[in-house]
Amino acid sequence: MAQWDRLRQLPIAYRQQLHELYDRDALPMDVRHYLAPWIEKQEWQRAARDHAFAMVLFQVLLENLDIQHSRFVQEESFLLQHNIRRYKQNFQRYVDDPCALATTILWFLEKEKEILESAELAEKVQLLQVEPEAMETSSQQDLERKLAGLRNEVQCMEHTIICLEEQQDEFDFKFQTQKLEAAVVDEARKKEQIKALQLLVNKLNNCRKSTLSGLNDILDRIQDIIDVLVKKELVEWQRRQQKACIGALDNVCLDQLEKWFSCVAVCLFQVWEFLTKLEELVGKVSYENDPVKAQNPTLQKRVDTLLRDLLKSSFVVETQPSMPQGKGSLVLRTNVQFSVKARLLVKFPELNHSMKVDVSMDKEAPQIKGYRRFNVLGTKIKALNMAESTNGGMVADFRHLTLKEQKSGGGGKGVSDISLSVTEELHIIYFNTVFELKGFSVELQASTLPVVIISNSSQQQSAWASVLWFNMLSQDPKDVMFFANTPAATWPQFGEMLSWQFLSATKRGLDDTQLEMIANKLFGKKPNYDSCTVPWSKFTKENTPDTFWVWFDGILMMVKTYLEDLWRDGLIMGFVTKGKEKSLLKKKKRGTFLLRFSESVIGGITFSWVEITVTGEPDVKTVQPFTKVDLSQIPFHEIIRNYQILEAENVPENPLLYLYPDTPKDKAFGKYYTEKSGEDSPYIKYIKTKLVFVSKENTLEARSPMPSDMAQGEGLEPMNGLCGEAAEQDGDLYPLTPPLESYDPDPMMNGSVEDPEPPQDLLMYLNNPNLFDNDLLQDDQSLPDFSLQGFNCLLPQSCGSFP
Repeated sequence: MAQWDRLRQLPIAYRQQLHELYDRDALPMDVRHYLAPWIEKQEWQRAARDHAFAMVLFQVLLENLDIQHSRFVQEESFLLQHNIRRYKQNFQRYVDDPCALATTILWFLEKEKEILESAELAEKVQLLQVEPEAMETSSQQDLERKLAGLRNEVQCMEHTIICLEEQQDEFDFKFQTQKLEAAVVDEARKKEQIKALQLLVNKLNNCRKSTLSGLNDILDRIQDIIDVLVKKELVEWQRRQQKACIGALDNVCLDQLEKWFSCVAVCLFQVWEFLTKLEELVGKVSYENDPVKAQNPTLQKRVDTLLRDLLKSSFVVETQPSMPQGKGSLVLRTNVQFSVKARLLVKFPELNHSMKVDVSMDKEAPQIKGYRRFNVLGTKIKALNMAESTNGGMVADFRHLTLKEQKSGGGGKGVSDISLSVTEELHIIYFNTVFELKGFSVELQASTLPVVIISNSSQQQSAWASVLWFNMLSQDPKDVMFFANTPAATWPQFGEMLSWQFLSATKRGLDDTQLEMIANKLFGKKPNYDSCTVPWSKFTKENTPDTFWVWFDGILMMVKTYLEDLWRDGLIMGFVTKGKEKSLLKKKKRGTFLLRFSESVIGGITFSWVEITVTGEPDVKTVQPFTKVDLSQIPFHEIIRNYQILEAENVPENPLLYLYPDTPKDKAFGKYYTEKSGEDSPYIKYIKTKLVFVSKENTLEARSPMPSDMAQGEGLEPMNGLCGEAAEQDGDLYPLTPPLESYDPDPMMNGSVEDPEPPQDLLMYLNNPNLFDNDLLQDDQSLPDFSLQGFNCLLPQSCGSFP
């Protein structure tokens, strides 16, 4: 079933998420609906990188809108005609940057998948009858028991207040009766009445004391629960949210906290009403040394303080600021819309739409030289409401905010000389509202985690590095001076953060072996890395521009874009040192290979395999790394499937037989193969040619494919060379240069090999093949002609080709 059709059949809560998603101007829901089949079939990922391809899709999109418009004209749908025409005009802004449109559509499709996955997970949980309580910790269970006890005590106090009022009414009735009868009764009767009234007063006094004592006990219990909620549960949630912002799969759902906060708030307001009731009772009946008069003001002040503490802590940022096309949350770009959601954890339905929330920026900006200031633009005031939340929470969902930098002014007194880079500047966005209920009023403020604000997409990678570092280490969510004295990370913290990046991007993190390789790269060989630390400079400043983070992020982006399925299935060893690779492969049979990430090429992946020399010794060979240039044109599994080298007897052979440790290649990768193979494979069109191979005994020669029947506009695949162990020195890959016949360098190659002069007739052919008949070279037995059956990846040298 098509993705759009599946979304439309989801339960109402998830359809509401879909409506919220498309409550943006970038891609109207009408366009998504009417062009759904076409949109879902296009390669938007490729279009986001390829301007020419993106322009083609852009033009087709406009044509499809024209077709829809014509259909609505025939159907006389006036409103739909108008909307489609307006949408087409809006899309014209992408005419100079169609890749931006492709990126936007791709983002919407990914968000749709997230909604579907959430719905499917909820359905599985329901089918398995997994109760949320089963996941509660012992501390949460203890908190639940305390809340249950609190609710029970408040209910008992409500009954006590009713009894107290009845008791006072009894006393008041008898007292008023005695006053009326005082003139007609004798002294003995009067004394009896006074004695009876005194007993009632004593009983009423004791009851009032007991009630006040009970209220004190309730407030003690509430104080204890608030301490747990605010100082433990909320702090832990905030820390989980920090980690979730940088990839950890921690639970950041606020429903449970909302339930707890609301329960305590309801109980506090009931106590507040009890104290108000006591004031009323005292106004009717009071006496000397009345305990209510003495204690009620203190209790009222305590209730007010607890309510203020609870309510101020209950106003939080549920969803941190993020841009639709951003790398992650907390990185914002000037003049680009972003969204953020605030939530009140104390839920009172009667306050729905009555509390207005306004947004502001950097209220207490640090006095740092060059520190930028920003204005928040867009819809800055919204009401807390339950309609914008899938679970009925009180939220204010800001979806169309932008930032604009203020004009810089001169530094004044007290301005620090500390200098921070743009991507080390931290800024905080604030949300303000006023809580008013039953005569109680308090101002509330929530703040985001520090955001990094950039003005150009080229700063995105460095900005995300700052977000990672801050949220990995900082325990103070308002520490905007964090990078003035940046702390180092311990290896356990750092390794966990790196694993989160893969976990969030591909649903599979890094195992201990992979993390050990990274630690080895950073610190060298050590028996244990737990005591090692990684300074901020080593993460993102040393070896500029190829810092550790640039290297790691390049691999992450390559895996997420081109290798996610292979990585998730555990087929890529990935992070493994060259020395470790050799020690693993040399113990294995011929044809065993593994896949690892390049240590010297940013965003590169390579494979190495074991050969057996004529002396019976294992020999590990490595191909030059493949990058996004290669992988964007041919899937990596097809490269592995069709990879060939030329053996001594001129028989093309795929040396990749067993994925480490011993899984047959086709068993490991078979499910990814296209049905076609050989000359029918759709990937051969890029290099569909006949090649001339020049080979010597026991050597691996180069090949140089030249196109003879390539489709117009198609280019050759980048050539990747074969590297022997000699090429593994000093952390770089160098092409092995075996003895071979050398001809004029192919202009597509990076270099040539100086060797003896080639045969003159072959040299003449390579310089001007039109002078020769094809049969001439085909009859030359010293130059066998092979029909390439796959993507051949050999040492890049020029050897010539013919149709």
